[in-house]
Amino acid sequence: MTDYRAHFDATIAFANGGSLEATGFRLDLPSKDVQEGDVARLLVEHLGLALVGSVEFHSLAIVEEPHRGSRGVVSEPAETPSEPRIVDLSHTVRAGLVTYPGLPEPVITPHLTREASRTKYAPGTEFAMDVITMIGNTGTYLDSPFHRYADGGDLASLRLETLVGLPAEVFHLTDALRRGIPASVFFDRDLSGVAVLLHTGWDRHFDTPAYAAGSPFLTEDGALHLAEAGVALVGIDSLNIDDTESGGQRPAHSILLAAGIHVVEHLTGLGGVPARGARFTAVPPKVEGFGTFPVRAFAELP
Repeated sequence: MTDYRAHFDATIAFANGGSLEATGFRLDLPSKDVQEGDVARLLVEHLGLALVGSVEFHSLAIVEEPHRGSRGVVSEPAETPSEPRIVDLSHTVRAGLVTYPGLPEPVITPHLTREASRTKYAPGTEFAMDVITMIGNTGTYLDSPFHRYADGGDLASLRLETLVGLPAEVFHLTDALRRGIPASVFFDRDLSGVAVLLHTGWDRHFDTPAYAAGSPFLTEDGALHLAEAGVALVGIDSLNIDDTESGGQRPAHSILLAAGIHVVEHLTGLGGVPARGARFTAVPPKVEGFGTFPVRAFAELP
């Protein structure tokens, strides 16, 4: 189903005095067949305004553009599928993959080759058994509290209810003007118990030198807001949830993991997930004394 958004400049005047100016504003629409009055109503609802006297548009254009999650507008699927649609949000792990510059690359070696196995099994039966050596921070991976804190919960301690089928709130930020994602981005949504997924589009650089520099990140105040909101998990499709060019400071990791909020880094494909309505899953293996490990992350679309 095609999504539509309104682009406009507007003046919002209040019945009891005062006004707001909106410049270059963009708003999700339920369809392209809307009138100015419909856009005005959606704008007021999205901003949560009271005592609005009038909304005057100085320019208004309806464009075909993916929804970003405006309050009061829900994208409906074109048809109801018999089975949930699945969007894979994980990078492929392979030998030699560079996930984070300076960390070791995965090495895959055979333990038992198919040829050698033929001497151990009945005729016509063969197996391959391989050994993979890799750091936990490989591909798309999840950070548990133990990754940051010695007394934090390790991978084996994580409850499946906090990893499977979480309501997903996706923030599409590919046109953001700054690298840092501030708290104000999240103000219009109820985020208690959800997976907050930050779609920056930086995954387009994955496994290239460009991925390592200038990547988007969650600011300290953004992390504090999400922790106070009681989110279950925060994921991002860039190099790190923190600013890796800040001299080693890691406020987002520190705040989120201290609150028991899982962090998933190096996601991909978030452009295929709507702002609301999907469910997110990212489950690592149950390893004691280990803090981070690759996951097969995916979203189930409504």
